Amino acid sequence: MHHHTLRLLAAAVALTVSSALPLAAQAADKAPATSAKPAKADAVLAAKAEKLYLDSFDPDQPRTHLDRLKQDEAMALCSQYKDNPPPAVRAKIEKAQLETIRFPVEGRLVGDWKKGEELASSGRGGHIGKIQPDAKGTPRGGNCYACHQLATKEVAYGTIGPSLHNFGKVRGYGEDIARYAYMKVYNAQAFSACTNMPRFGYHAWLTPEQIADIVAFLMDPESPVNKD
Repeated sequence: MHHHTLRLLAAAVALTVSSALPLAAQAADKAPATSAKPAKADAVLAAKAEKLYLDSFDPDQPRTHLDRLKQDEAMALCSQYKDNPPPAVRAKIEKAQLETIRFPVEGRLVGDWKKGEELASSGRGGHIGKIQPDAKGTPRGGNCYACHQLATKEVAYGTIGPSLHNFGKVRGYGEDIARYAYMKVYNAQAFSACTNMPRFGYHAWLTPEQIADIVAFLMDPESPVNKD
């Protein structure tokens, strides 16, 4: 789940707590609210929600993990517009995110599909909460099956994202498709602002070479994604 989505949930919890105040206390002030009062109340509520959100994470986690809790401009805008920004803001986000994409040093966008399969199948390496956090040094995975169907031998998969089964067969094996797939995995917000898909390369969660391996899993004719 995105961190800005968690923040919205925290805000909802804070609002619920606020709504539980005794009715007598809420009715004490009958004077009409000025425009400044709602703004101040919103700021206080937002601060409570942010504290609630941050307190849910273990402060003893590595600094690199905790840094992920800080919103960049794109995530802040997505939170502000509840993942549905107006066209001008959407275009601004996508343009800025497109400029962040970096490619493997050797320029190879299709790597080793077997390594890509391992990455796609692993959901470890990123648990930073107080309940069952991953140990330091746990290899990071892409957890692709959480949202997509890929190889049919894996029967447990999510449907938040589209099925990627037969990705190469359907879309082709050309360089243009490989480049698109690489960029989409690296930073999906370059194509769809406020998408649910994580920005694996942007956050350095996966290296460019690992992303190329995932592209191979999607596109190599010998990959089970395309053989089944």
